[in-house]
Amino acid sequence: MTDEQTRDYYRRRAREYEQIYYREHEGRRRELDTIANRLEILGRNRTVLELACGTGYWTQVLSHTAQRITAVDLSEEMLAEARRKDYGCPVEFLTADLNQLPARDLRADLLALGFWLSHEPRENYSIFLPYLSTMVHPGGLIWMVDNNPPAEGAESHHVRLDEHGNNYKRRFLDDGTEFVILKNYFSADELHDTFSGYFTIERLAYGTYYWSAELRPV
Repeated sequence: MTDEQTRDYYRRRAREYEQIYYREHEGRRRELDTIANRLEILGRNRTVLELACGTGYWTQVLSHTAQRITAVDLSEEMLAEARRKDYGCPVEFLTADLNQLPARDLRADLLALGFWLSHEPRENYSIFLPYLSTMVHPGGLIWMVDNNPPAEGAESHHVRLDEHGNNYKRRFLDDGTEFVILKNYFSADELHDTFSGYFTIERLAYGTYYWSAELRPV
């Protein structure tokens, strides 16, 4: 579970959050488009459970080919932005902590988790990663995407590392409000080592700005 500072930051950032997807940078745009095209293939005719769906950017991508989507986020502000979008398949939005989901069967063929692992404390991985496997049907797949350091200028706003190796950095809203949030970054080797302990790695794409992973529960 992330700290309250990070949660508050994302609640307050909801209306400006999608700026990260529309920066005028050809390399970023090309990588995001490649990831989106791959995600449409993965979601084709599948039921999808999307955790930490945020403003619905990846929800909308998935909806182009998915059968139906259940999209979960803790922030009502983020979900308000997501509900403004048009979708190509039925989408149900749920307000919930992804670590404390409603007492109902939410399992799906594909579990999607965008830009979240970087906010999950490293000391939680041994609980969090196996937990994800319980939310996909037998034979199902887990998909993740997140930032690499160049995508955010990681070094320029670094604040500290804690005793678990979690990185904390400064973030600023458009109005100048400053937050210090947990934001980890991973090398390709670290991702491989982390995931291989819990999943079969079907695909791990490590670009300049973003990485994405397709993981099969063992």
